[in-house]
Amino acid sequence: MGRMESDCRIPMSCLRPRILALHALFWILVSLRVFGAALLSEEKTTVARPVTTPCWQMEEFVVAVECSRCNTFQSKSWAACIQTGYVERINCTKSNKDEYKSCRSTLMEEHLFWKFEGAMLGLTILFALIVVARQRSLDRLASEKVRRQIESI
Repeated sequence: MGRMESDCRIPMSCLRPRILALHALFWILVSLRVFGAALLSEEKTTVARPVTTPCWQMEEFVVAVECSRCNTFQSKSWAACIQTGYVERINCTKSNKDEYKSCRSTLMEEHLFWKFEGAMLGLTILFALIVVARQRSLDRLASEKVRRQIESI
């Protein structure tokens, strides 16, 4: 009886140490990039924060002007516009101060939702095509193996 070829159905038993090392290096680099960006953005926000706490964080407030998109000047000069690109004017009840607060627009949220849904649909189709191609490849290999075994008899 001849030596049977390996199908490598279990991926972990087929991986070579070099490929495992490349995968580990890739994920380490991705992790460093993500955590490094998070640390850098955290440092920037702590330095740029004003010393005074906004009144809307310490007391009740009423929304005077609903959430609206910031214009170019506001986006560059107002700290409230930098976070989301949208701002609402509020009136703090105790101190009777008018301040601007960053907000999330329903239009923006809906746009982000459909963008996410589209990306997930695209990934679903892509991975379905990859699975079908892989299955066809495996079926072709299996039928070739069976044909060779029949010929050898």
